Amino acid sequence: MALSLIQNTCIQLGNSLINRHFRIALAESCTGGMVCQQLTNIPGSSVWFDRGFVTYSNESKIELLKVSQTSLTKFGAVSKEIASEMALGALNASHADIALSITGIAGPSGGSIEKPVGTVFFAIAYQNKIVFNTSKIFPGSRKNIRESSCQYALNQVLALTLNPQV
Repeated sequence: MALSLIQNTCIQLGNSLINRHFRIALAESCTGGMVCQQLTNIPGSSVWFDRGFVTYSNESKIELLKVSQTSLTKFGAVSKEIASEMALGALNASHADIALSITGIAGPSGGSIEKPVGTVFFAIAYQNKIVFNTSKIFPGSRKNIRESSCQYALNQVLALTLNPQV
């Protein structure tokens, strides 16, 4: 994935957030802060970037984002439910208007038949509700899966911020 493509998306997202007078927060697991890094590479991002949470362990998801232990046990850390709780947790633990979460299996190990390596869940919270929640399966190496997740997530939050109904 070309870094310039990600950088271009970040610039567009920053402009969209400025136009909406929004700030964004992130809750990342499998991408390990990659989205935060790309967003904060943009000069002036402090105007629209509030904070990021890298919650790789289940304990950090519980402590920082108030993810439910019951949900983790029932659905697993890589699930639609946990992505939703992470996004809402990031929104509630920040001064942001919109929050994006990413949780997945970047590999090369850790996958299963139900959730193979490359499975990534995304959620976006706005006005204390989930407005986007989906999963994708990305092919390739750990690096490719993480970069693809980053680009996909940025594209989704950009599309939402460009939607006048959000």
